[in-house]
Amino acid sequence: MKFSQNTSPLPGRDTPVLQQPCWHEVFGHRVGTVPDGSTVAYFALGCFWGAEKLFWSIPGVTSTAVGYAGGTTPNPTYEEVCSGLTGHAETVMVAFDPAAVSYAQLLAVFFENHDPTQGMRQGNDIGTQYRSAIYTTDQEQAALARATAADFQRSLAEAGYGAITTEIAPAGPCYLAENYHQQYLVKNPNGYCPVHATGVACTPGR
Repeated sequence: MKFSQNTSPLPGRDTPVLQQPCWHEVFGHRVGTVPDGSTVAYFALGCFWGAEKLFWSIPGVTSTAVGYAGGTTPNPTYEEVCSGLTGHAETVMVAFDPAAVSYAQLLAVFFENHDPTQGMRQGNDIGTQYRSAIYTTDQEQAALARATAADFQRSLAEAGYGAITTEIAPAGPCYLAENYHQQYLVKNPNGYCPVHATGVACTPGR
């Protein structure tokens, strides 16, 4: 499912909305850092607060950051993204050590921890920014993402779910979100960000 925008995008700005220095509340380095030896992946699965916590908790993940990807407006604000006029999805940048955790394992985490059949929403969170998306950095990631989605579609269909609407597209710019969004659930432990998992296991190649 490819997001299409029927109205003129917002103009955005030349300067990032993330103000540096901004230090990662879990890993301790500057937000947006990709540690040496790490590979990057981009996942959108609804509200990025809970999604970021999900990924930073995985052994082998070396950094995370939340941002806006898949749209056209440069350096959008959160309010602009929520308007639906920038085309962006709330996205988690995941840096990981491929010797410790594979991209295939991260894809399984992605598919198992939201409902990828809901289109432009996750539960009560409705809007283009909440769509399911995988933004790939190379052909190997793209091929694996598509194969995993096809496998998971069979499992979902057996469980009574409809078609997967996950957007799978080459990664463009991922504009880091404002400081207060980074590691939000560390700063706000009781913050609202439900998981809309289907309960269906993702077992690629079954």
